[in-house]
Amino acid sequence: MPESSELGSLGLSFDLTTRPWVEVLRLDGVQEELSLREVFARAGELRRVTGDLPTQEFALVRLLLAIAHDAFEGPADVEEWSLLWNDPQCFNRVGDYLDTYRDRFDLLHAKAPFFQTAGLRTAKDEVFSLNRIVADVPNGEPFFTARMPAVSRLGFAEAARWVVHAHAYDTSGIKSGVEGDPRAKGGKVYPLGVGWAGNLGGVFVEGRNLRETLLLNLVADDTGGLRFESGDLPAWRREPRGPGGMERTPTGVRDLYTWQSRRLRLHVDAEGAYGVVLGYGDPLHPRNRHVHEPMTAWRRSEAQEKKHGEALVYMPREHDPERSAWRGLDSLIADRAQDATTGSDAPRFLRPGILEWIARLVTEGELPRGFLVRARTVGARYGTQQSVVDEVVDDHLTMAVALLHRQDREYAQQAIDAVTDADQAVRALGDLASDLQRAAGKDNDSPRVAARDRAFGALEGPYRMWLSGLGSADDPYEQRTVWQRQVYRIVAGLGERLIADAGEAAWQGRTMPAKQGSVWLNSSLARMWFTSRLGKALGNPYSDQSSDAAALASTGPSQKVQA
Repeated sequence: MPESSELGSLGLSFDLTTRPWVEVLRLDGVQEELSLREVFARAGELRRVTGDLPTQEFALVRLLLAIAHDAFEGPADVEEWSLLWNDPQCFNRVGDYLDTYRDRFDLLHAKAPFFQTAGLRTAKDEVFSLNRIVADVPNGEPFFTARMPAVSRLGFAEAARWVVHAHAYDTSGIKSGVEGDPRAKGGKVYPLGVGWAGNLGGVFVEGRNLRETLLLNLVADDTGGLRFESGDLPAWRREPRGPGGMERTPTGVRDLYTWQSRRLRLHVDAEGAYGVVLGYGDPLHPRNRHVHEPMTAWRRSEAQEKKHGEALVYMPREHDPERSAWRGLDSLIADRAQDATTGSDAPRFLRPGILEWIARLVTEGELPRGFLVRARTVGARYGTQQSVVDEVVDDHLTMAVALLHRQDREYAQQAIDAVTDADQAVRALGDLASDLQRAAGKDNDSPRVAARDRAFGALEGPYRMWLSGLGSADDPYEQRTVWQRQVYRIVAGLGERLIADAGEAAWQGRTMPAKQGSVWLNSSLARMWFTSRLGKALGNPYSDQSSDAAALASTGPSQKVQA
């Protein structure tokens, strides 16, 4: 079998503009691979891009957006965007664009291979396992797939997807030094951080099909809070990068979406890729990049302000794998006016620029208030000094764009406050679990944690459904009351189940110290406290329906408990 150490030496080509390699899901539920040209030509027939991992999907969507931004040379403003949105054939222009830059989209080009560095080599001409770019087998250990013990070979289509993913999400850690990289010491380059997207709590907006998704995320050049330089270019329109890296400031989203955070080169033969050389590329610190990066929320970091002596520092707000997207809704829809630090004009959090852009579209009437979008949240959580991927986050929330309206914040505020309702109700349930443990003479926090997890799980589906209909409601405050009553019913039912399962010891109870003397704590008293806490947490939503509240508070097997 012939082998090649240099891309192009076998006369091979894999043209990403015409060869299928992007995995997509059609509206009819069928999955297939398409070329870049086909993805844009058929975007209206496709549900979304898919990938080997959610992070791969995120990286590929950003690549498609960079192509669209460059092909359209914008859009410059909302008016240009509106013309695209209302033109079913708007992506026809992308086909001509791909023809113009076709050579730069050749994965195996001899001099300028796509997202790679021709001639990249180590001092010893080592060729490493493809494990180094396949994120589901970090350091040879299985993560999300059953690839064992190593990835010995990839077809060109799959290799191309992992090349894009490596620039976005490659782990940190010590990497092999490549010839010509001044950062190499003793054949090694010490940790310089993860790929750019690995710093982010990624957020993008999905429409009813891929065409809508791409256009909804196509932010205009005049979007407030974002900087676009006149020379903003994607990686394939820049001179091919040599070994080493360059510290510089991104020129805009085209540059940032295709940021070359790594230097890599595939080793291939006629049948596919069998090895790789991977090193560090252009470093990029996430501090205060909110003026360039629209696909993440941001948090103010006082620690970074002190460390760097800067008055204001924002860092990407990463996703918590243990916290579903609906519980972090405020980071997505609360705008600067709704989240200002007390006594300061600087907000603690900034919602993603993508959602600021959607807010502008709905506020200026380009999108109807009832238009539904899905806010997708994607991110990687790294471990062991960012040298391995521990978890991948992938979640979504369907909401009406009315929640993002800049001048009509009541809907967004009620949606955020509804999450607080759930949090406080779940806290009351956790307190009940603790009280029942104490009544039984036990000191174990596990039931409290389990009760909280069960409650959040029970509330997640109802909240998502409630949220999707909130934007079309006439009165958001009335809908908030509807939600509070639903939370009361669900959490009260879970509380009765806890009481029923508490056992004989909790039913009998025991003397417990109190603020004034002592109290006989048993299941009955624990229920009374729980009912009181739950009512206060939810603003006593059944205060005008006392019979319903009484029925909810007294149902279940634990009626036999005596105070």
